Amino acid sequence: MAELFDELNETNSRASSPRTGEGVVIDIGTGDGLFAYQSAKKNPRKFFIGIDPITRPLEKISEKVHRRSAKGGLPNVLFLQASLEDLPEELNGVADEVHVHFPWGSLLGALARGDETLLGYIRRICASDALLEVVIGLHPERDRSEIARLGVTELSTEYIGSVLTRAYRRAGFEITEAGERPPSDWVHLQTTWSKRLAQNGGRLLTYLIARAV
Repeated sequence: MAELFDELNETNSRASSPRTGEGVVIDIGTGDGLFAYQSAKKNPRKFFIGIDPITRPLEKISEKVHRRSAKGGLPNVLFLQASLEDLPEELNGVADEVHVHFPWGSLLGALARGDETLLGYIRRICASDALLEVVIGLHPERDRSEIARLGVTELSTEYIGSVLTRAYRRAGFEITEAGERPPSDWVHLQTTWSKRLAQNGGRLLTYLIARAV
């Protein structure tokens, strides 16, 4: 998993964005925007878009990106308020990478059950052969009520291979990799949630990588 995150930071995507020359990366459910911001700092030739329907956690970092570069400003990142169902048409086919880290609520349910309609919204913004990364961290006891409410099956690699592979394929994605990693690997994600959840023992990180076809 560590190698995967290093590869995502170092590998150049197709030159689909005239503003960066090396592709567009979209972070769905960006939360406080830390992943998009830190990734934009490390990859100045890529353009990052953080999307979330709730803007309050983004207030500080979205203000920061408009500062002078010496004060932390970045020209290659922006944040949008939107739900998955209402992504702007201007995003159609622009993403070379899409990341969804630690989704919750309906987004978690859609990704963990393989909801073809919501996966279709993600596929709509992907360029051909775009990468989709989904990272889920659930605790079997602490998150039991949410798991039951959403009807989420235990996210084992067997479940991903036998159920989600078919559902994602019908939505236009081919799962190429899936697995589980301990909290010690979560630091590579550079998200606020990964840092918080890594402190909670018993929580397992499940991830899958897919390509848009």
